[in-house]
Parts: sequence; C-alpha cells; structure tokens
Amino acid sequence: MKNRFIQCISVSLLLFVFGSCGDSIGKAADEGSIEYSASVVDQNNSFATLAPSKMIIKFKNNKSCAEMSAGMGLFSTSFISDPEKKTLTQSVKLLNKKIYLVQNAADIAKENDTYKFQITPLKETKMILGYLCQKAHVKIDDDFQTEFDVFYTSELKINEPNFANPFYSIHGVLMEYQMKKFGLEMKFIAKCVKKEAIDDATFELPSDYKPVSAEEMNSLFKSLQ
Repeated sequence: MKNRFIQCISVSLLLFVFGSCGDSIGKAADEGSIEYSASVVDQNNSFATLAPSKMIIKFKNNKSCAEMSAGMGLFSTSFISDPEKKTLTQSVKLLNKKIYLVQNAADIAKENDTYKFQITPLKETKMILGYLCQKAHVKIDDDFQTEFDVFYTSELKINEPNFANPFYSIHGVLMEYQMKKFGLEMKFIAKCVKKEAIDDATFELPSDYKPVSAEEMNSLFKSLQ
C-alpha cells in the first residue's frame, strides 16, 4: 500500500478565470476551473513515477476546491478554500478511510509560517495562457536552501488568492510555482482555464467523512511515506 500512496501537496488557491484551454478570452469570471500540469522536481524521489500528473481547481461564489488523485482511485484529496470564512478544509480518501480536517485562520497562519519563504519580486514577466505574469524568486530556509521562481498574475481580480498557502504575501494568482511537503517537491504550471458550471456540492463534504485533528491527519501522511 505504501508504494501506491502519493504524497500530495497542501495547497489551496482561489482563481477566477474565463476562457478555454490555451486561450485567454476574458479577465473575469465567478465560476469555472483551471487545470495545472504537475511534475516531480527530483526524479530520483521514490514516489516520482507514481506522482499525479495534474491538479484541477474548481471555483464558484468566492470559494475554490483543489483536487488531486493517485493510485487508480485508491487515494484522493481535496482542499476547499473559503477566503470569507478564512477556513481551509482538507479531505482525504484512502481505500475505505474517509476523513477531513478544518483549519481556521490561526491554524493556516501557523502552518504557513513553518515554510520560512523569502520571496523577492522581480521585474521579469511572461505570458501564461494569455495572462501577463510577474516573476518572483523564492528561497526557502531549509536544509537544502531550496530556490526557485514563481509567476503570478494580477489580471485576475481576486481578493486574497493565496491566503491559505505559504505564498500569502503574493497578491496575485499563482500560474507557475513549486511546493514541497512530506519530502516530495512538485512543480505546477497552469495549462488550461475555462468557464463552466460548477456544482455547489463541490464545496461540501459528504456525510460519510469523519473529522480528525491536525495530528491525526499528519500521522496518516507520515505513516505512508
């Protein structure tokens, strides 16, 4: 079972996009989805060949839900972000185990602070899916002194798009970035944006999911490394 489990990246973004794959037709929408390609930075990582190849974020009414799955459906996770209530809800399905964790503003801030990001805005820009994106350099105060660049756009008019992730100081929608959690570092690049109807149930937890503490959620992930 351990070899089937994919370490997933705790990241939740609120994105407002309008258009079709590869094209930017407009600059605002209140309902739709964005698809990111996902790739492992270190191909020597034991989970590299099993890592998910994409992440999909659905958004509606100032809420978003990021979804990833792996292991032929044996494992799936979602992150429901609500900037107005300042909550982030992570759900995990692992075989028959279904659990969820709700974090409030204080919980989110405490976890974000553990990443120790140093973010330096740069003048360089590039276009991603028709959106003008600003570049920033990120340095992480970890054992490896990890460094990488991210690109974000301010052309999508969103309030606090990164409040629930370590890039909270960036006031723009992340279109290309990296994240590392539980030893697996992955890179995400926006590949498709589109306007589509999103079911309200996307932002609700099924009744058969059970609440757990942060310690229990972390223990589950760590036990499967």
